[in-house]
Amino acid sequence: MKAEERLIEYCKIDTQSDPNNEAVTPSSQKQFNLANLLVSQLKELGLQNVEVDEHCYVYAKLPSNTNKVVDTIGFIAHMDTAPDFSGTNVNPRIIENFDGNDIKLNDEVTLSMDSFPWMKDLKGKRLMVTDGSTLLGADDKAGITSIMEALVYLHDHPEVKHGEIAIGFTPDEEIGNGPRFFDVKKFGASFAYTMDGGTVRELSDETFNAASAVVTFKGVSIHPGEAKDRMINAANVACEYQAMMPAYATPEHTAGRDGFIHLHDMKGDVESAELEYIIRDHDYAKLEKKKNLMMEAVKTINAEYGDSTASITIKDSYHNMKEVLEKQPKAVEIAKKSMEELGLEILNEPVRGGTDGAQLSFMGLPCPNIGCGGGNFHGRFEYCVLDELETSIQVILTIIKNVTEA
Repeated sequence: MKAEERLIEYCKIDTQSDPNNEAVTPSSQKQFNLANLLVSQLKELGLQNVEVDEHCYVYAKLPSNTNKVVDTIGFIAHMDTAPDFSGTNVNPRIIENFDGNDIKLNDEVTLSMDSFPWMKDLKGKRLMVTDGSTLLGADDKAGITSIMEALVYLHDHPEVKHGEIAIGFTPDEEIGNGPRFFDVKKFGASFAYTMDGGTVRELSDETFNAASAVVTFKGVSIHPGEAKDRMINAANVACEYQAMMPAYATPEHTAGRDGFIHLHDMKGDVESAELEYIIRDHDYAKLEKKKNLMMEAVKTINAEYGDSTASITIKDSYHNMKEVLEKQPKAVEIAKKSMEELGLEILNEPVRGGTDGAQLSFMGLPCPNIGCGGGNFHGRFEYCVLDELETSIQVILTIIKNVTEA
């Protein structure tokens, strides 16, 4: 089986996580369909301690075949696809020698280079794309593919020496719960890599600090004909609150190391209203300032309309893994050396998001992220550069080589 055939096999399995069921792990039982397949394939490759637990976490170990004392290293990818767009009946196709022009996905949908101008740089590459009706699922089935293909190589080349290698596949990463029940002790690695994300040149050791906020509003509903000085329209108050948030600090106006306050859901009427936000910043002190701004806005609303009109609940989601990886740099240093050996011009930029590795790093498993060639994630325009997928397999094998030779 070629890497592209494996990727298609995995992409065709619907593993979409369910944000409306996030109290349960996995949030969707269909994620077990891929987990069970991976368990079978891992056993066929001779891995040991292969299991999928009740929460849909897949664990496996490739035993060491060297007498040297070598760090146990891990490779991790997530099985779920994003809830933003359908992952049912995925029908991938391959474009040979991409010409850099618009890609017609179906009679009604075109992947336009005007909308995605950076894709022009992929001219001459082999791309896998969707049929325009679903996402692809390369996020993160490309990561699973690169890990499995590296294991195939080691199985077929027993002369290649390596230490113990830990493998982990997680559910529910797309709804922020990937590491929720991840057993770091059972995994047993000194450090690990999540294989997830964009270009294979990507080596990520910094993520956002992340929090969520829910702001609720209580109104007073009275017949509008008798409402003067008596009605409090919760929906209007919610709009007033949102207007207090700085317009420049939204995702559509930020890039690089800029943080943001993102209103991603709203509902309400005269009687009650609710606004849901995510808050992000690479600098934790700046994240705290954003939280404080939102809390002060609640106080302003209550000063105008009454103490119980607005309330806010803020929860931290994950922290910037740079805080851990700066103190334990070995994983990043080895990845950097390995990628340079392969002639890759490393792209080391702060991730404008999070990975399983962000939470795992704070759980005691230093875990930077390496890309696998995907792009335009979470929608019908998703693609995977198959040339880069092949290179990501070599990145894994080179990391294993350098850890073994250290």
